[in-house]
Amino acid sequence: MLSVGSRPGRSSARLTRTMLIVLLACTRAATAHPLTFTDTTIVLRSGGTFQADLIVDLDALALGAPQDSDDAGLVAALQALSPDELGDRLDQLRQLFQRRVRLRFDGEPAPFEVSFPDRGTPAATESAIPTLLGLTARLSGTVPVGATELEFFASRAFSEVNLTIRDEIRNLTSRALLERGARSDPFTLAGPVEPPSASSIGGRYVRLGFAHIVPRGLDHILFVLGLFLLGTRLRSLVWQVTAFTVAHAVTLSLAVFDVVSLPATLVEPLIALSIVYVGIENALTDRLHPWRPAVVFGFGLLHGLGFAGVLLDLGLPEQERLFGLLSFNVGIELGQLLVVLVALAAVGWCRHRAWYRPRLAVPLSAAIAAVGLFWTIERAQLP
Repeated sequence: MLSVGSRPGRSSARLTRTMLIVLLACTRAATAHPLTFTDTTIVLRSGGTFQADLIVDLDALALGAPQDSDDAGLVAALQALSPDELGDRLDQLRQLFQRRVRLRFDGEPAPFEVSFPDRGTPAATESAIPTLLGLTARLSGTVPVGATELEFFASRAFSEVNLTIRDEIRNLTSRALLERGARSDPFTLAGPVEPPSASSIGGRYVRLGFAHIVPRGLDHILFVLGLFLLGTRLRSLVWQVTAFTVAHAVTLSLAVFDVVSLPATLVEPLIALSIVYVGIENALTDRLHPWRPAVVFGFGLLHGLGFAGVLLDLGLPEQERLFGLLSFNVGIELGQLLVVLVALAAVGWCRHRAWYRPRLAVPLSAAIAAVGLFWTIERAQLP
């Protein structure tokens, strides 16, 4: 029969094993920030036609592979196909776009032809990222006579859409961010284009900021968990999270307004290295040293540049840049808060137990450091 004193040990061991498995499963996650967008540009031409270019990984779609698959491997797999097999793959790829993308005029889907203009051109053959089919899927069709509104939709097979609509007849341009699987607001084909409301802009950027932490910002999640694991006092956690939040808000703002800039090839490995540092220090000490918030602040500056890279890629509304930036920051903070709350719900009940540090905090911190080291090496090798 088990003694009363043995039960905490067994439960803590099971909890530790479970969380270690989850952490180590992150090791093969995306090598950089996985929040990517399907850049889509729709041009309405004076001759009554439309052209929509979607920038996606066509090689992966043609093979039914994940978008983060090895690019060279995708090219080799496509090159190994016979001409007939490759032709079948291209037909299936065209059908995928015809099934999962919609351009609706006055609520009715418009038919379109699908082509891949990059295939066989320097845009594909001389690309820095290996590709056989290129990255552009072009949808071409005719605007119905008398149509008054246009809506765009891409299924959840595609990532969030960074949508631009250009009306060459009226020389008007509209931009919007669409969540995965969402339909765009109607674009009027006559008269002035109504700008999106402040609430619409704010909601979209809050959701995008949140998604950059949960579920896609695994590196930021591990860093916040590393802050959580040091010590058992709420005060130490508050100091660290505050330093991190202020720092990444500063560099995110400065980068968005073109005051500071660093290449992603430098920022991404350093972000991973910050995870290594936090994990190792957690394993070596059980209390908050005076230098820890300062170090966390420095790493927060790096994480802010990582956030800024995504925000600059998707762009901010010209008339609402500050509001979009603040909304994105709010989304990030909500994501971080959720990480802390989940961690408290999972292990908060045992943070003051004698076995918490040796059986839970130290092993998890070591695993976090190991994942961070793997990412550091991997990201340092990226072109």
